Amino acid sequence: MNDYDWFIIARAVHVLSVVMWIGGVAFITTVLLPAMLKHIKNEQRFTLFEQLEHSFSWQAKLTTIAAGVSGFYMLYFLNAWHRYLYVEFWWLHLMTIIWLIFSIVLFVLEPLFLHKWFENQAKTNSKQTFITILRMHRVLLFLSLLAVAGAVLGSHGGLPMFNNEY
Repeated sequence: MNDYDWFIIARAVHVLSVVMWIGGVAFITTVLLPAMLKHIKNEQRFTLFEQLEHSFSWQAKLTTIAAGVSGFYMLYFLNAWHRYLYVEFWWLHLMTIIWLIFSIVLFVLEPLFLHKWFENQAKTNSKQTFITILRMHRVLLFLSLLAVAGAVLGSHGGLPMFNNEY
């Protein structure tokens, strides 16, 4: 296989990883958290969330790593680092910021203190804690979907307002 073949594989890995990762975030944000707030009693909410989240945690970590490695490789292959210097590639900045936020939360903040903080808050005021978590997920989901839409449009020339050729 030549270098271009590896680039094509990296692109496929990147897209599949983002679909699984952001799709999982979408499910948690639009289905799981609202259903838990509506149908699960306060004292049972955290325990159930822990059980379900544990099942998704490995997928979130694996797909976040795969998206990061494949994205880094594509930037390297294309020698596209300079794109960070231009507003036309705002979607690249947003993708990177979203990836950094999720990576820091999943690999640093959650193991260090966020998990324990969430558990303590849920015991104190379950409903308000889950409402706060849902709001944070909604913001991250919106930004993630904006990054995905921007990447698809921007990488295929679909954002003429930022393209000097038009």
